Amino acid sequence: MAHAINGYPGKCKEIHGHSYELHVTVAPVSMPQHLIPGTGLVMDFKELKAIVHECVIQPFDHCLVLSKEFIKSHNFSDYENILDWDYEPSVENLILYIRQVLRERLPAHVRLVRLKLFETRDSYAEWEV
Repeated sequence: MAHAINGYPGKCKEIHGHSYELHVTVAPVSMPQHLIPGTGLVMDFKELKAIVHECVIQPFDHCLVLSKEFIKSHNFSDYENILDWDYEPSVENLILYIRQVLRERLPAHVRLVRLKLFETRDSYAEWEV
């Protein structure tokens, strides 16, 4: 995904891309006293991966995410893969957006506990309950 940060006083004001890495942690809404009954799974990894792919990876993959303010000052009318946001697409705002869309899609018995979104190898935003 590529983005630019409108009004940033450095190189991030220009369009540039990242290979983001997202870590998602979930837990049961109600923590068992001893062990998890039945299959022993809070959620099947395949199901979680499918939700993350549909809600996060697919919408952002190979896209340019820009704020409406950035778009106002440039001409992007010929591009189809631009997502315009009301907010700057910083890693901090991206993780809050991801939190919102995953919370909406997770099964009722599962709660989101932690997200960690790497923009580079050592630059990331983290959200935790």
